[in-house]
Amino acid sequence: MSALLGLLQYYGLAAPLVPWTTAPDLGQAYGNLRQRNQFATLISMALIAALWLYGKSGRRARFTLVPGIPLLLLALAASTSRTGLLQLLLISGISTWLAWRERHPRAGGRTSTRLPSPWALLALIPAYFLAAWLLPLVAGSGVEAMMHRLREGAPAAHSRLLLWGNVLELIAQRPWTGWGWGELSFAHYSTLYQGPRFVEILDNAHNLPLHLAVELGIPAALLICGGFAWLVLAARPWRESDPARLMAWGLLGVIVLHSLLEYPLWYGPFQLVFGLCLGFLWPSSPSKAALAMRDRTISAPSLAAALALIAIVGYAAWDYTRISQLYLAREERLPAWRDDTLAKVQDSWLFANQVKFAALALTTVDRANAAQVHALAQRLLHFSPEPRVIVKLIDSAKLLGRDDEALEQATRFKIAFPREYARWLDHEPLDDPSE
Repeated sequence: MSALLGLLQYYGLAAPLVPWTTAPDLGQAYGNLRQRNQFATLISMALIAALWLYGKSGRRARFTLVPGIPLLLLALAASTSRTGLLQLLLISGISTWLAWRERHPRAGGRTSTRLPSPWALLALIPAYFLAAWLLPLVAGSGVEAMMHRLREGAPAAHSRLLLWGNVLELIAQRPWTGWGWGELSFAHYSTLYQGPRFVEILDNAHNLPLHLAVELGIPAALLICGGFAWLVLAARPWRESDPARLMAWGLLGVIVLHSLLEYPLWYGPFQLVFGLCLGFLWPSSPSKAALAMRDRTISAPSLAAALALIAIVGYAAWDYTRISQLYLAREERLPAWRDDTLAKVQDSWLFANQVKFAALALTTVDRANAAQVHALAQRLLHFSPEPRVIVKLIDSAKLLGRDDEALEQATRFKIAFPREYARWLDHEPLDDPSE
């Protein structure tokens, strides 16, 4: 379904399905996910699941999967995601090796084949490039093709290499303890780099080991990543033969690959898949597992943990519903929070920073509240150092007679957000409605 939605979006045919999906610009495909790389990872996970279904199904059932593979390849090509291309190369290469291993067992003798032929699996790669070439031809001019993305890459000021270079410079400043969890955006804003600067708000390093290193320090990053690598090596996934376990390893593989280029583990759907795969692959006593399956019993600790998790998720959903009312137009809010919304949601545990951010945005700075606004803006600079926070910090510093601080922040503002800085000087709105 997501693949079909992505293709409809790519050809500009998704508008009738709003609000069940989104209708991006022609040539953009990401289903109901946030962006193209997440969509590509979802499609890659579906491709792995299709190979698992093929491995566990009979000959007749396998024929029903035949239309699904071209659909997934078309959707993956429509995403124009370079991450998705790397994932496809990984899936095709490893599954080809597994299929060859099935047909050439070391111990001698032939085993039952559960995967398509190695040549069919290798053919996924040229089929992808054929789809990537055909899709924009059908869509018409003005559509960004995958081949163009591979040739040109991202604009220089938005490239991952520049981003990673800035992060490495930040790591070099605090290599042992890092900047603190959640402090990367503040570190990026407050640092005046020697060379070029990544132009967007940088709240994630787009590489999990680098992110752990910049926020927690190099020793913690080595311990966490090394520990995970040791667990994987100890599990010896290359010896697996069970299709379900191979699928779980494959799902982990595409998420880990994505984590080296972005931050999928900061989003609930991928956290859920990652956690389920770890739980599925985690070693347990076969006798205990067999006993639990036979008796259909649930231990008291497991039941208590499940109930606690349900309660936590329920509270989070309720708290999110309350706080999100601050960011909706009055007529779109729920009746209970339609009026005096800010006063009614001051006691949030999970979204306290979002409440403070809304309070700062709704407050007009004057001499009477300058000290309060200044303190709040300083705290929120660590939460989201964006123009509307910086402007409040500068204005309140001026009213408090802290001209040096105001000048320093204005200098950083100009370097980090030159367009918004120019609008601020011209007394124009910081958010351009045309963008």
